[in-house]
Amino acid sequence: MNSKLSLNIIDEVSQLSKVIVGQANNFIKPDISDLYDPTSKFHLNNNTYPKKKDLIAELDSYKKALRENNIEVIELDSIKDCNQIFARDIGFVIDDFFFISNILPHRQNEINGLKSILNMIDKEKIIKLEDDIHVEGGDIIVAKDKLYVGYYDEADYKKQITARTNFNAIVFLKKFFPEKDIIPLKLKKSSLDPENNALHLDCCFQPVGSKYAVICKDGFYNSSDYNLLIKEYGVDNVLNITSKEMSKMLCNFFSISEKIVVSDYKFDKLNNWLKERNIKVVKVKLNEVGKQGGLFRCSTLPLIRF
Repeated sequence: MNSKLSLNIIDEVSQLSKVIVGQANNFIKPDISDLYDPTSKFHLNNNTYPKKKDLIAELDSYKKALRENNIEVIELDSIKDCNQIFARDIGFVIDDFFFISNILPHRQNEINGLKSILNMIDKEKIIKLEDDIHVEGGDIIVAKDKLYVGYYDEADYKKQITARTNFNAIVFLKKFFPEKDIIPLKLKKSSLDPENNALHLDCCFQPVGSKYAVICKDGFYNSSDYNLLIKEYGVDNVLNITSKEMSKMLCNFFSISEKIVVSDYKFDKLNNWLKERNIKVVKVKLNEVGKQGGLFRCSTLPLIRF
C-alpha cells in the first residue's frame, strides 16, 4: 500500500481494476435525528433498520464477488463509531484526479477513512473543493468526453437534507474540465418520500454495457432532462424504471466491465434485461444495505478502470 496509485476513470463501464468498497465494522444504530434520507428514516421508524452483523456479512459477500472477478478491493481506514458503508459519497475520480467531496457536516468524520488511500496518490492529483462547492460522488456520472452531474438548486436547498450537489459544483467542473461536455441534470428531492426522491443521480440514471442505460423519468425535476438522455442513448437502448423501483435502488447496480454487472438477486426486471443484451449478472444480496438508501454503486469508489 506504499506505492503510488495512478488513477484512471474515464467512464462507468470499462474494466475495473481497483476499487474502494465501504465497510460496516464500526457501524452503530443511529438516532432518527442523525438520518439524512427518507428510506433510512422509514426503516428506523418501522423497526426494520439493519443490524451491524448483517451489514458486515453483505459487504463481505460483495467484496468476495469483486475479488473473484480479479478486482483489487481497497479498504477504508477504520473510524470509530462511524457508518462507512457509502464510499461513493466521500470522494470520486474523474480521469486521474481524486476529488474529496464536501458532504453533510455531521458526516465529515467519514472523510478520515480516506487518509491511507490519499497518501498513495500524488498530492497534485488530489482536489479539495471550496466550502461552497457541494458535491457527492453519486451525483457524478463519467462518460468519456461527457460528464453528467445531478444537482438541486431550489430555494429550499439549505433545508433539503437530500440535496447533496449544488450548482456551484457544475460551475467548478466546467472550469476544471473545459474540454468535457458538462451536462447538469436537476433531481427531485424529498426528505419524506423515497419514491419522490432521487438521492443521487445514480439512483435514477446509470449507463451500462456498450450503449445502454437504466433511467427513471420520475427522478428528474424537469422532463427535458429525461428527454435529453433518451435522445443520447436511444429509446430502444434504455430500460425505464418506475419511481417505486427507483426507491428500491434498481438503478444502483455496479458495472465491473461492459460485459459484467453486479446486481441484486431480487432485481428480476433489471437482471433479465441485462442478460438479454449479453451482459453477465453477478448476483449479490445487499438487502440490509439497501435499507439505508444506497446499494452497489453507492458503496463503491472506483480508482482504476482500463
